[in-house]
Amino acid sequence: MKKAALALTVLLALTLAACGAQTAPEMVQQVNAAPSTATAAPGETSSEEETDMKINVDVGCESFTATLENNAATAALVDMLESGPLVIEMSDYAGFEKVGSLGTRLPSSNRQLTTNSGDIVLYNSSQIVIFYGSNSWSYTLLGRIDDLTGWAEALGSGDVTVTFSLCE
Repeated sequence: MKKAALALTVLLALTLAACGAQTAPEMVQQVNAAPSTATAAPGETSSEEETDMKINVDVGCESFTATLENNAATAALVDMLESGPLVIEMSDYAGFEKVGSLGTRLPSSNRQLTTNSGDIVLYNSSQIVIFYGSNSWSYTLLGRIDDLTGWAEALGSGDVTVTFSLCE
């Protein structure tokens, strides 16, 4: 019985080690990637692997650029933005995120994510959430702010108006 348990433990350890094996280019890509642990789900490609789709995210008088992921939710968001800028009143929630209603539902591919400051996600298919802190929950990753300089300060501690628009 002890031999069977030991053999099973060794087999499990080898399987886990094989799953974690990476080639050198994959390790370089991870080193150069943004610090967020929120990454593309299997079957989706990161926006960095194809052409980068960028949007503007304006908070008050501060402007930021975000790089979108390549998924069905971002395609639907871009379709919305092609009609013009999207202005959303966002409420502070728990001191690490701002949440606002899109007024419509987008396709979602929710999965458990640990977000970081600058991540932009879809929650419940109809709410956009922007982070200035971290949280773990089931979201669809939409994108992330490229340069976080001034990000947390722009969002502040209360409710904000955020304008999303396509980069020209």
